[in-house]
Amino acid sequence: MSGRGANSRRRPMLKVIILGDSGVGKTSLMNQYVNRKFTNQYKATIGADFLTKDVEIDGKNVTTQIWDTAGQERFQSLGVAFYRGADCCVLVFDVNNSKSFDQLDSWRDEFLLQASPRDPDNFPFVVLGNKVDLEESRRQVSQKRALAWCQQKGKIPYFETSAKEAINVDMAFQTMAKNALDQEADVEL
Repeated sequence: MSGRGANSRRRPMLKVIILGDSGVGKTSLMNQYVNRKFTNQYKATIGADFLTKDVEIDGKNVTTQIWDTAGQERFQSLGVAFYRGADCCVLVFDVNNSKSFDQLDSWRDEFLLQASPRDPDNFPFVVLGNKVDLEESRRQVSQKRALAWCQQKGKIPYFETSAKEAINVDMAFQTMAKNALDQEADVEL
């Protein structure tokens, strides 16, 4: 008796990895999306942590397993096991911190190196420019600059988000899940 029948009824699981510098709001984004909560207290993530959320994408029930990482350099070597099997990667920077934007390249490269996806050119990334709720005068990275980076890297979807005000958070994660599912469907054909 093959176990395939039972398996096909299980809802698909998407493994999502959030990468970005320390303090850009990765944990806050995940908590806002999964728990609809935001806290002003900053607590550095140690190692890695994940939350799950069941969502409906195009009429299909999907479980997203969202892995949040510590942005500190010493955790960048989380190891292949952490990255392996990822269906999507969310790259986060703070629009008020140009250094966090400049680091997107190395986060993306690190992910592709460690996860070694089958089709790196078409792997579903999403870029989030977070903390747009802060006053405009603090902004260091323009929307135009971020969009140009995303275009150059293969038309990566870009969202300007605020974990605090829940701006574009749902839409960003929905887009990410949809793109990851579309990718899976292409692979199965």
